Amino acid sequence: MSSGSTPDLDIAVDPGRRMSSDERRQQILVAALAVFGTRGYDGATTDEVARAAGVSQPYVVRLFGSKENLFLATIEEALARLLTAFREATVDADAETIGKRVGQAYVDLLSVRGLHQTLANAYLMGSHPVIGPAARRGFAAVWRFFRDDMGLDADRAREFLAEGMLISTMIGLRLVDDYGSDPEITELFRSCFPTDLPHILDVVPRGTDRW
Repeated sequence: MSSGSTPDLDIAVDPGRRMSSDERRQQILVAALAVFGTRGYDGATTDEVARAAGVSQPYVVRLFGSKENLFLATIEEALARLLTAFREATVDADAETIGKRVGQAYVDLLSVRGLHQTLANAYLMGSHPVIGPAARRGFAAVWRFFRDDMGLDADRAREFLAEGMLISTMIGLRLVDDYGSDPEITELFRSCFPTDLPHILDVVPRGTDRW
């Protein structure tokens, strides 16, 4: 992806085959991740999600009922992808490699446009009567994974969570736009992504990207 381009949202389908309702629902959720990840809950609209998914806005409403329900489903989708990637990373991992593998899985999920930022936005909505409880449950599930599945002690789990939130903040701020021109930002990127920086610079969203 070149700088300033709009990424493929990975929702292309065979034009000669009619999609099932489940496939269409998944198509909308992929688009919703990108749109909510960029606009946030308050700034996004079901019309934007529909246009990103290539469907009509009434169809989105018919499937999900409301923007609130769509956002809840999008949070669930993001968490499911996150925890699935984490669990797959732990398969056959030992105590020396499990941390690196799970950390790499988190970084690899940057290819799913908007996933990290959708979760980050949800975590800012704790006072919302419906979204707040869902976001807290998801946040707690990630903590339980670090403690129970990975077997980390509380201090190491906290470090893992903090680093993940740092990366999400960097992506949400579009700090990549200042990479190479701002020495501090350049240093930060090189510190966070010492082995796969070229790939990261290619996949993270930029300020000019639509989603």
